[in-house]
Amino acid sequence: MILVAGSANLDFVVRASHIPAPGETVLGSEFKTYPGGKGANQALACARAGGAATHMLLALGADAYALPLEASLKSAGVQLHIVRVSDQATGTAFICVAEDGQNAITVAPGANFFLTAADLPALAGFSHLLMQLEIPLPTVLAYARAARSQGVRVVLNAAPAQALPAELLQLIDVLVVNQGELEVLAGGPGSLAECLSRIEVPCIVVTLGEQGSCARIGNSMLSQAAFEVNCIDSTGAGDTFCGVLVAALARGDEWQQALRQASAAGALACTRVGAQSSIPTQSEVNRFLA
Repeated sequence: MILVAGSANLDFVVRASHIPAPGETVLGSEFKTYPGGKGANQALACARAGGAATHMLLALGADAYALPLEASLKSAGVQLHIVRVSDQATGTAFICVAEDGQNAITVAPGANFFLTAADLPALAGFSHLLMQLEIPLPTVLAYARAARSQGVRVVLNAAPAQALPAELLQLIDVLVVNQGELEVLAGGPGSLAECLSRIEVPCIVVTLGEQGSCARIGNSMLSQAAFEVNCIDSTGAGDTFCGVLVAALARGDEWQQALRQASAAGALACTRVGAQSSIPTQSEVNRFLA
């Protein structure tokens, strides 16, 4: 059983020919709202695409923005542990999606930043705790301490990128990052091997976009090629990868198989619009791989 502790945002998405440069105004086309937030996306991916029993700890405001987030997660079978923050808005994200599927995202955390150490539910029965960095860093550290003390494996998707205290890195069993996030944690640019060597975490998974993904497991390296798909919207693809990866590890899959499942699910998420709305089912992932 997996516990995801993290953010939930309502995404306001506009499609445009390209992502605006600083000071530029771009006339968009279609506009929609979608349930999102890194934590909620990953929880839904664990349950829907990964087929894992999944709980989520999240903070929401007492407003209308919270309703579609709760409904989306419940529809996927995620059991919710909601902290209601009555004087804060539910988190929101403003996303511009370009014609080539790339995106630019600005997040207003709102209630997400009011999740505290005291909100963590009992960890009995959980094998993995999955977190991100859209909730306060002291809260992430407190949850990691609690998980380590109770034998729960800690998985951190270190996004958005920021430097992390040494104590937190020492508590992480699996770190998931993209190339930019890897360089931030490594203290500066360098080759993939150089950056990996600077971070003392037992397992590090790096997503590489069109180049696929790789993992350093102890002293061993694994790689997984990307699957070719027609990319419509990359929003949520990385979160889908994370959720399915943890679901696969929780059921005891070997690392290579876990990477393959996660990569396939992330690729399928690129073929649909939105964050949670783009996450495939486990049967869709299996058919794609077959």
